[in-house]
Amino acid sequence: MSVSSEHSDVASRTLKIGMVGFGPFGQFLGKTMIRQGHLLRVTSRTDYSELCAHMGISFFRDIGAFFEAENDVVLICTSILSLTEVVRSMPLDRLKRPTLFADVLSVKEHPRNVLLRVLPEESDVLCTHPMFGPQSGKDGWKGLTFMYDRVRIRDEGICSSFLHIFQSEGCRMLEMSCEEHDKVAARSQFITHTIGRILSEMEIQSTAINTKGFETLIQLKESTVRDSFDLFSGLFVHNRFAQKELQNLELALNKVKQKLVEKMGEEEQD
Repeated sequence: MSVSSEHSDVASRTLKIGMVGFGPFGQFLGKTMIRQGHLLRVTSRTDYSELCAHMGISFFRDIGAFFEAENDVVLICTSILSLTEVVRSMPLDRLKRPTLFADVLSVKEHPRNVLLRVLPEESDVLCTHPMFGPQSGKDGWKGLTFMYDRVRIRDEGICSSFLHIFQSEGCRMLEMSCEEHDKVAARSQFITHTIGRILSEMEIQSTAINTKGFETLIQLKESTVRDSFDLFSGLFVHNRFAQKELQNLELALNKVKQKLVEKMGEEEQD
């Protein structure tokens, strides 16, 4: 067998994926994983048994039984704010064998640190951030960015097979450290959410004389408030670079305001 065909066989293997948390984002990912032929198990504090039955997924009310189910991958799809509590409550002594733990949170240093601190040393850790969601990925994932950091990987086959889920859908695969991700995300994703929340607080509405730029701002406001405030606060509380960017935003606003005040003063002198 050639090296390339052997790699293809490894990458395309059927995985047993156990999801912890099954909110809208987990459901969004799960649909594609099922379509690809992977076996999904779900555990969640919310009872999703009916939905899971409809989707062909095994739902575990008993988290202990979930961890005894010999998942190849445990995929953490909780909120940022609940991560620490959820991971600490996991009955990790019920694991039957070394397992790959992956997360899909929008911050990366926080889950990396929690997982390395709490998980057994023999567990592999893959931190990921699909840079898309149910809205932006509704027509497929082709060309959309999937960021990942191979934090602690020994079973290359399982890790490659999991990454292949996204690669095979046409994602732009971007390997990046958790630290670099959070630094860049604070200047992009967090600032985007912050501006959207500010516009929401201002209660901006469409007008009869919209410019294209203003319509873009309305779209930003509407897309931002579709996400929960818990997500937004998680982007701030658990990204050490976000506080500095919020300060930079305040400074920039004050600079712009000062320039306007100075210009007003010049006009009054004339």
